[in-house]
Amino acid sequence: MNGGLSSSPTARHADLLALASELRPELHRYCARLMGSVIDGEDAVQDALTRAFVALDELEEAPELRPWLFRIAHNRALDLMRSRTIRAAEPIEAAFEVADPESPDPVEALMRREAVETAVSRFVELPTVQRSVVILKDVLDQSLEEIAALLGLTLNAVKAHLARGRARLKVINAKAPAETAPRPPSPAVARYVALFNRHDWEGLRAMLADDVRLIQSFYPLRAGRAEVGRFFSIYARQPPARALPAWLDGREVIAVWEGSRAAKPSYFMWLEWRDCKISLIRDYRHVSYVVDAAELIFAADGSPRGEENPEA
Repeated sequence: MNGGLSSSPTARHADLLALASELRPELHRYCARLMGSVIDGEDAVQDALTRAFVALDELEEAPELRPWLFRIAHNRALDLMRSRTIRAAEPIEAAFEVADPESPDPVEALMRREAVETAVSRFVELPTVQRSVVILKDVLDQSLEEIAALLGLTLNAVKAHLARGRARLKVINAKAPAETAPRPPSPAVARYVALFNRHDWEGLRAMLADDVRLIQSFYPLRAGRAEVGRFFSIYARQPPARALPAWLDGREVIAVWEGSRAAKPSYFMWLEWRDCKISLIRDYRHVSYVVDAAELIFAADGSPRGEENPEA
């Protein structure tokens, strides 16, 4: 595929769904680092793809898909950042006396590797424009010309933000605090995990609020205790999975391993509670790329591998 879309509306939507599925992990890598959260990054990607699907009907000519989707995702992430007061967009700084960052030397390779290995949450400490440029260049390997077009900058401005962002990121990583100490799980999450690991699906259904909602990527919203209760039937029909309480981006989540030999969590869930009942389940099972970048801190009373793997 060439990244463009067919001319007819029906074909456009079919092409968008196919190509967006391929681009989705890359869009998430960008949005998660831009927003400093894998959860908020997935929200931005989901919203961006929904808006893109609707916007196709309003376009007279088919756009080039890749830059168009990145532009929509970038703008949606900025909108969400402003609305959630994560960090406001900052003005573009002037660019002066910037060395060419395209030179393929060992220092260049080291800076790119440092960006790739930097924790997602630390990127938010960079000014917004520097953050975007560093992520696009060093994490996603986009060209300076592509970055300039996406962000509406001159080539020299991109080079300036890249040099300054890299320098600042190095300082941020050097000052990063030691790994956060594990915390015990809340009683509600501990009970959910215990029931899950015992495969007590009826017990889990009893924890649902009457108006509970279930959100899964690629699937329509499920609402109501009866409808969401069917969610647990999936696990009853499949090989045993194991859960463990964890913390992510300051939120308490539940990591899930599919298979006893899995070296890392397959995905995670995020629950919201009201009056000791589950009011919302955000399930990331079908977007496994989200957990790949997740900086999970496991609860103090368990190990990632679980009791079935004491040798791990």
